Amino acid sequence: MNTSFKIIISIFCVALVVTSCSRKKDSFINRNFHALGTKYNILYNGHIALEQGRETVDNAATDNFWELLTIERMQEAEDIFLPGQSKNQDFERAEEKAIKAVQKHGMNIKGKEYNPQIDEAYLLLGEARYFDQRFIPAIEAFNYILYKYPASDKINTAKVWREKTNIRLENNELALKNLKRLLDQEELEDQDLADATAIMAQAYINIKSKDSALTQLKVAAEYTKKNREKARYNFIIGQLYNEFGQKDSANLVFDKIIDMHRKIPRPYYINAHLAKVTNFDMETGDKLEFEEYLTDIEENRENRPFLDKIYYHIAEYHRANASDSMAVVYYNKSLRTNTGDKLLKSYDYSTLGDMNFDEANYRAAGAYYDSTMTNQKLNSKPYRVIKKKRENLEDVIYYEDIAQDNDSILNLVSLSDADRLEIFTAYTNDLKAKAKEAQEKAEAAERVSTGMATTDNNKVGKSQRADPNAKNGKQNFYFYNQTTLSFGKNEFVKIWGDRELKDNWRLSSSAINKAKNQQSGAVDSLATNEELFDPEFYISKIPSDQKVIDSISKDRNFAYYQLGSIYKEKFKEYELAQDKLEKLLLNNPEERLVLPSKYNLYKIYVELGLDGKADTIKNEIISDHPDSRYAQILLNPSSEFAKDENSPERIYEALYAKFNNQEYAEVISSAEANIIKFEGDVTVPKFEILKASAKGRLFGFEDYKEGVNYIALTYPNSEEGKRAEVILREVIPLLARKEFSDNNDATHFNVLYPFEANQKDEINAFVAKLNDAVSKVAYFDLTTSIDVYDSNTTFVVVHGLKSAQGASGFAEILEENKHKIVRDFYSISSPNYEIIQRHKNLNEYLASQ
Repeated sequence: MNTSFKIIISIFCVALVVTSCSRKKDSFINRNFHALGTKYNILYNGHIALEQGRETVDNAATDNFWELLTIERMQEAEDIFLPGQSKNQDFERAEEKAIKAVQKHGMNIKGKEYNPQIDEAYLLLGEARYFDQRFIPAIEAFNYILYKYPASDKINTAKVWREKTNIRLENNELALKNLKRLLDQEELEDQDLADATAIMAQAYINIKSKDSALTQLKVAAEYTKKNREKARYNFIIGQLYNEFGQKDSANLVFDKIIDMHRKIPRPYYINAHLAKVTNFDMETGDKLEFEEYLTDIEENRENRPFLDKIYYHIAEYHRANASDSMAVVYYNKSLRTNTGDKLLKSYDYSTLGDMNFDEANYRAAGAYYDSTMTNQKLNSKPYRVIKKKRENLEDVIYYEDIAQDNDSILNLVSLSDADRLEIFTAYTNDLKAKAKEAQEKAEAAERVSTGMATTDNNKVGKSQRADPNAKNGKQNFYFYNQTTLSFGKNEFVKIWGDRELKDNWRLSSSAINKAKNQQSGAVDSLATNEELFDPEFYISKIPSDQKVIDSISKDRNFAYYQLGSIYKEKFKEYELAQDKLEKLLLNNPEERLVLPSKYNLYKIYVELGLDGKADTIKNEIISDHPDSRYAQILLNPSSEFAKDENSPERIYEALYAKFNNQEYAEVISSAEANIIKFEGDVTVPKFEILKASAKGRLFGFEDYKEGVNYIALTYPNSEEGKRAEVILREVIPLLARKEFSDNNDATHFNVLYPFEANQKDEINAFVAKLNDAVSKVAYFDLTTSIDVYDSNTTFVVVHGLKSAQGASGFAEILEENKHKIVRDFYSISSPNYEIIQRHKNLNEYLASQ
């Protein structure tokens, strides 16, 4: 009986389980069986996967505390994924669990869902897609909950998540409208209220309504139950207060974050301290107490991972406190932490560059700006600002190098033999000491490497393995020894300077390397081992030829003039400009530099309020150079004589008009005269490039190439010089082609009528007759022109013909019709016409036909 009873009970239980698995039958057992299975199995594992994925996203995101934080710590990826692809396996697993819950445990009977956990499944599905940054599928899941489960206890949560997704899709106004309606109609629980107001704040920030965002963030920070969110919301509130200029209110909020201390992630705690450091009032604050506060932050061992930022903010305090030397120390400390924060590096380098710039140490400033740009986003606005600053320093660095080098050389020229010997004896003694120290280091490194190799050989003997780079017990491969490698690097820099890694690096032609080659390091590189330590070797390199000395002095004086102009015009550094120009006038400059230097000094004295000096030099200009345009400007300052017909700008404009009128010979001669007349003026490179273009049009490609090359070498730091370098590199190779193309490949042809250049009346009469004939041709769009070929020949050209035969036939028709235009002519394709005009090789073309 007991056995039969057990069998009956077992059959009953099996039947109960089987019937309860049905998803198409609404019963108490069915509903609870599927609900429990969904909640405690599938959704439980799905939520675990979702949290793991969120933690991964959270760890991958990097907060930029230099800017206003986003409400949600999630960095949107730029990668594009196909439908069905996932960025994160945890989110993919969470999505799979949500779908499984719907497919395996959904009880949709006659359009109604009887499993109370399915709305949770759709919510999990939407959240997984949201964090996987698939926002369109995510919003579909949230909308499905709102459509199918209006009575769900998760309906408000779904509404909040839908608006979060709308904000990610940049539908900020729609999200705000829906959230406002939600807050008006529903009384949300604490966390839902925090989430709703937080994302409203993000929408307000996105539409630049930050005062409204501040109000919503205060609510979110009060009602959220998560300490991480509370810290983040409060930090953003503090940032907004700072933007509004309310530093006291911001500090109160940052104090709230600091009071949470170990309850929150360390970055919020440290950056709250640093934000308070930034807000310190230098006028009313207790500096002694504040410096103790800074010291405590710096010396706290727990803050070591954040020393890069801490040092930077301490440096900013010292700079604001007019303690520049301490500021420099801490900026460099910040850089030496090897921080991975590129934005912080750019701030450090940029500030150090600005400090050196303010002190007129332009070479160092340029180096710091170079480092700044390597840590900025390419072509961003801050990058372009720094790049512009750096470009403005090119000229001053170049001419400062020349001035310093040539001053040093001329100083050595002026010394007695005894003084020269004393200087170079001290120099060679220093070289000997350094060489001895380097040799000792190399020998020590050799001993260390030998000992290491011996130890390695012992190990090799035990393991029967040989080091392929070891020979006879020594580790001989140069790049494996860090000491000798460092020594080699130092020697390379000493000999060659800081060379860019590129082909033909020994032939570098940059302006900086040109200047460096004039320094003693270049002399060192030419010396043998015996000469390197011999003072007489260096003394023998001091120029003694008067022509060489005069050339050096001339270059130095021109560099002084350029520096005076640059400091005055570009940087408004009037004291520096005054110093350079006054030194120039004391160094017996060329006559061409005297007058513009005096005039610039007059303008500088006026700017500096040195009225006595201004009047003296003004009288010198008027009395010594009464016919100059500078004297006329000083005598008639209100007439704007600087822009009269005698100014270089007006002369250039007139010459350019002549160039467009094909008066090339006149342009060349006038440009040459004005280059001499205005030498030292900023307009000279413009005259040079106009002259080169005119010579190219009149004499051909080789003359143009020669002129452009001269400009690139002579004026490397002017806009025209830089443009000439681009032309040499990119345009000249294209223009050099002289091969004629096949007429069968061309689609545009011309007819050329040659004249002697001095037959101007005949040319004009012929063109009038030709234009009359051309105007009657309706089936071609024909035009005519007068083109200078060279100094002896001018072409009258008919343009717009479609074939070589058509061009010849057209000319023959003109000979035969009533116009009777009878003259020698050539038919030529447009590409070949460009070549003969460029290379002046008409005879070669005619011979090839």
